[in-house]
Amino acid sequence: MQKPIALITGPTSGIGKVTALELAKRGFNLILLARNAKKADELQMEIGDQAETSFVECDLSSLESVKRAVEQVKSNYSRLDLLVNNAGLMMSHGEMTQDGIETTFAVNHVGHFLLTTELIDLLAAGKDARIVHVSSGAHQMAKFRTDQLVHPEKFSTITTYANSKLANILFSNELAERLQAKGITSNALHPGFVASSFASNTSGLANIIMFLAKPFAKSVQEGARTSLYLATSPELLTVTGKYFDDAKPKTPSKEAQSEVLATKLWELSEELVKDYRPAKA
Repeated sequence: MQKPIALITGPTSGIGKVTALELAKRGFNLILLARNAKKADELQMEIGDQAETSFVECDLSSLESVKRAVEQVKSNYSRLDLLVNNAGLMMSHGEMTQDGIETTFAVNHVGHFLLTTELIDLLAAGKDARIVHVSSGAHQMAKFRTDQLVHPEKFSTITTYANSKLANILFSNELAERLQAKGITSNALHPGFVASSFASNTSGLANIIMFLAKPFAKSVQEGARTSLYLATSPELLTVTGKYFDDAKPKTPSKEAQSEVLATKLWELSEELVKDYRPAKA
């Protein structure tokens, strides 16, 4: 039997690394999409002969980089059985990408939007394909205005991050609706507050919150538990459009359930990535 193929973003540290190592143990071959070639090489060495692995270099803050990564994946693979949108960041200051998009939103949502939507054909060719989105309970703190996501008038570490995590859930829900006929599921999750290097470069209130919460944090192994549950559990074979916390379905915020916001976000995202889609024949 052919091994299932999983692509995971942000696999070289934190819960992403644990997820990659566990998927390899559970019989998946892996496509490791990351920025750092050295760290990816170290991860491949650690996985060893448990699985076939390939590294695809990609900076999710650059739509051109995402486009190249998609082309590389499509040239080497004819199917994909699992996509884990795990990579994410929290910025301590406002910054714009070369595409003119606020960096947190660009990495946590827009880059993943282009990657995911361009890989739908490979997922459709896979067996019981799943898309897993690592969101956060921080989405509850969002102040979500679609006209403020790309060029926010005021930057706030926590609000900007929360908005991007709400976008993850809205994107997951919209995908679930659009892909149901193709047999592809899409679900989002909160990994919990995890003791990892994530958000280690924050400052101000966000840094204080992180410091105070550290003693109560989950291990990276515990943090990866829900990602792995959504990726591999047989009981979730046909479950789609849900949000999970501690490997259990949970009701997200009212905004996260909004079909209107999901549609608006999709339309905005399509506008942002349109120049990076391949020309239609």
